[in-house]
Amino acid sequence: MTKRQVIIDTDPGQDDALAILLALGSSQELDVLGLTCVAGNVPLDLTTRNARIICELAGRPDMAIFAGCAEPLERSLVTAEEVHGKTGLDGPDWAEPAMQLQDQHAVDWMIETLLAADDGSITLCPVGPLTNVATALTRAPDIAPKIAEIVLMGGGYFKGGNITPAAEFNIYVDPQAAKIVFASGVPIVAMPLDVTHEALMSKDWVASVGALGTDVGDKCQAMLSFYERYDVERYGGDGGPLHDPATIAYLLKPELYTGKKVFVDVEVDSELTMGMTVVDWWGKTNNPPNATWITEVDSDGFFGLVLERLAALG
Repeated sequence: MTKRQVIIDTDPGQDDALAILLALGSSQELDVLGLTCVAGNVPLDLTTRNARIICELAGRPDMAIFAGCAEPLERSLVTAEEVHGKTGLDGPDWAEPAMQLQDQHAVDWMIETLLAADDGSITLCPVGPLTNVATALTRAPDIAPKIAEIVLMGGGYFKGGNITPAAEFNIYVDPQAAKIVFASGVPIVAMPLDVTHEALMSKDWVASVGALGTDVGDKCQAMLSFYERYDVERYGGDGGPLHDPATIAYLLKPELYTGKKVFVDVEVDSELTMGMTVVDWWGKTNNPPNATWITEVDSDGFFGLVLERLAALG
């Protein structure tokens, strides 16, 4: 089997952490070339810290981690400590990471890595604001043919937004960057709130993560127990969604997901609807599709896959 080469662009965040662990626990299928960090859930100094913590937890202190953009392209940074806690990874007790960041800026490394690659050979998985990816595409448009596809977590149409009535957090933090990425011509698969809210963590499933009896399982149970309390309080129900791992799960088992090729644009002018992903579901604009918008998931298959790959890191 040929491994898929992947760059994960991230702002950890507990759900980002699970996405990273899912990828690192799938070494037979995925070759993670590096992690590029961006400001989002928490500021950049914490997202880079958290990425190193998670790689050490996974037994991968060799992973290359790069600090990227500390601010959105045009707007002031909005963070989400009310969801993720003051560190972004609240829940467990964490030791400070020993591994070091790479010296190179994330955008420079992303451009260099893509330019050196064959066409269509590297998949980008952004699970935070799209500042790094948009900056790379703007600075070096010739990287676009090198990208097999961009599988991102962001947006919402049928479910609305989770930071404003209209906008999902990752897109809202840097809507100008999101607009650039959706207009880039690179094949895009979007994992919006429409699908992530179709797969809710049960208390039994979170307990099964802890029951793995490993440090990975214990830390993940503590992270998820802290993380899902926000969505349970906000939305009701027995459990919250696990957003970011959907991107990695799609790479591993696309058959778990159903979507539709559509045209997507991003609102960048109206403060009322800033960051809204406007999805032309019925083809009313006659614009050619620029993304596959995922709306359905085999929830049991998704949570079974995540648990299996967390166990592989034991």
